[in-house]
Amino acid sequence: MWDEQVGSGTQERDGAHAAAFGADRERPVDPEVRLQAALDIGYTLLARRDRTVAEVRAQLESKRTEPATIDAAVAELLELNYLDDGRYAQRFAEDRRTLDSWGPDRIERKLLALGVAPEHIAAALSTRDSADELDAALAILRRRFTRPAEDQKSRDRALGILVRKGYDLELAYDAVRAFERTA
Repeated sequence: MWDEQVGSGTQERDGAHAAAFGADRERPVDPEVRLQAALDIGYTLLARRDRTVAEVRAQLESKRTEPATIDAAVAELLELNYLDDGRYAQRFAEDRRTLDSWGPDRIERKLLALGVAPEHIAAALSTRDSADELDAALAILRRRFTRPAEDQKSRDRALGILVRKGYDLELAYDAVRAFERTA
């Protein structure tokens, strides 16, 4: 008896979940119901972490949501300030700099891949000047090396680390030279 009660509740919940998330069932005809289903998907995505507009659009498309419904859902999420690519870019840049020691080039490449507009990326990257970037690059070198490079192979290795982290080649050269002067 208990199994039957639990089983029927699970089926009802799974059926409602499948209907809301675009399973292989008939699509609701009412535009308001379709919009609410798309918003539910958006809210679920945004409850886990911040997303870009492009990420939400892609997820809704993968659920076979109609383009007009996607546009309406994204517009509402933007209006309610749940989606904001400028805010996303700022937080992403700050987190990648702080947590992963990424440089501006790598941050820019990743944000472009996530579908963030170039003007939002430029604003997010403009919060640091070249002196701040040089200090961050020097901090990476101090963490990775116990002493400055003594030969060209070691200099190239240090330079490669900074370039892979996303620092401009000229700034990476400056950081390696500054690191050698501090010894």
